[in-house]
Amino acid sequence: MFDHVKFGVSDYAASKAFFLKALEPLGVAIVSEGTPTYGVELSAKDKTSLCLFQTDEKPAHLHLAFKADNRGQVDAFYRAALDAGARDNGAPGLRPQYHANYYAAFVIGPDGHNIEVVCNEPEA
Repeated sequence: MFDHVKFGVSDYAASKAFFLKALEPLGVAIVSEGTPTYGVELSAKDKTSLCLFQTDEKPAHLHLAFKADNRGQVDAFYRAALDAGARDNGAPGLRPQYHANYYAAFVIGPDGHNIEVVCNEPEA
């Protein structure tokens, strides 16, 4: 749906390391990088990008939801994100209040943003 999403972070190195590790199960890697105030572009095979840059401004909390191809990726994201320093905000599982196959996990990232990975497919 998005071409890219770009937002400021308070600790560029910590946020870059967090997102790289937490989103590695989704195939996300660095596409390009400039100075910390310009930032880094992270992307996977679908070419949608997440861009982070260093700022002293206090951004509002953000909810980012990333698509997973399968439920295993959701589980792997959750473990990787916690290993990268995230706080739990909802373990992997079905969220039938959204729809019958909504399988997601939620964590709070370094700047307090709610990061979600969701698979909308039935279990294989």
